[in-house]
Amino acid sequence: MTSLRSGFTTGACAAAAAKGATLALLCGHSPAEVKISFPDTSQRSFRLHRCTAQDGAASSSVIKDAGDDPDVTNGAEIIATVRVQEPGGTGEAIVIKAGEGVGMVTKPGLAVQVGEPAINPVPRQMIRAAVCEALLEAGQEHVRLTVTLSIPDGERLAEKTLNRRLGIIGGLSILGTTGIVRPVSAEAWTATIEASMRVARAAGLDVVLLSTGRTSEAAVQARLGLPEEAQVMMGDYLAFALNTARRLGFRSIHLAGMWGKVLKCALGIPQTHVRHGALDVRQAAELLAELGLDKKNAAKLAAANTARELLQTVQAQGRADLVQAVCLRAKQYAEQLSGLPVQVWLVTSEKGLAECV
Repeated sequence: MTSLRSGFTTGACAAAAAKGATLALLCGHSPAEVKISFPDTSQRSFRLHRCTAQDGAASSSVIKDAGDDPDVTNGAEIIATVRVQEPGGTGEAIVIKAGEGVGMVTKPGLAVQVGEPAINPVPRQMIRAAVCEALLEAGQEHVRLTVTLSIPDGERLAEKTLNRRLGIIGGLSILGTTGIVRPVSAEAWTATIEASMRVARAAGLDVVLLSTGRTSEAAVQARLGLPEEAQVMMGDYLAFALNTARRLGFRSIHLAGMWGKVLKCALGIPQTHVRHGALDVRQAAELLAELGLDKKNAAKLAAANTARELLQTVQAQGRADLVQAVCLRAKQYAEQLSGLPVQVWLVTSEKGLAECV
């Protein structure tokens, strides 16, 4: 099997673009490629998409390559525009600003303060380090610069992310802790879950809605009407989300999911994505037998193809009590992991809210 290809974060791309623009501004020529340092001290080369200098400013850009990760920013153009600061400034030697398509932080709880560009701490460090490298190469270490980052299509792309819910308005975030994007990595998911919960706590909330997907979230939110900040998309990271809710001091949890995910929770499976193991239908049938299904029917269900078939069969037999018992077992597992009161909401595509315990 071919291994998945890694890519680069928006932070790494921004740093490379900033170095290219700085060299173009100070050296009078436009490099085709630059090399920058990463947090692990390694160095990587980036091809510049374009690099120009005129009217006292220089701009350089990198096309983001996220590798085989399904990242909405893959293929986006990350632009850095560099200018020499006006004389008499008392701020930092390298000032970083947000331009078109880079969001601004409007809610507390994130790694960046309210009112600041949504450029995370590690990308800021990488950008400053890359600009300092360029200053050294140009022999102009004492020049003070302003770096403005922009992503031409950033505001539209941000609509496909959770940025608005996190209070990041007007565009994308410049992210990354290592500079490297690992394909389909847990890091991006868990970082978003944690950030979402921190925003909720900073908003003064002590109840959180954890959902496995947009359908289950929408169905439960229509009933509860919680503040936007209370809604946290946990995806398949059940155990991580529950543990984080406890660690950040929430008082209670609403847990929303469709049948297959709720069933996995009832079976005590902490990570519910299929790549961590497809649902063992035989194990699920054994659980139903434990919860009250007669052995004959349980044996038949052990040969079912999917979790959906299990649910349809149980419902056709009029055993709503078994569906409720599965939700109750999921509730018990979630409360065991989180140490908090949990209300489990089962959502189906046909009926919306099907069960609540």
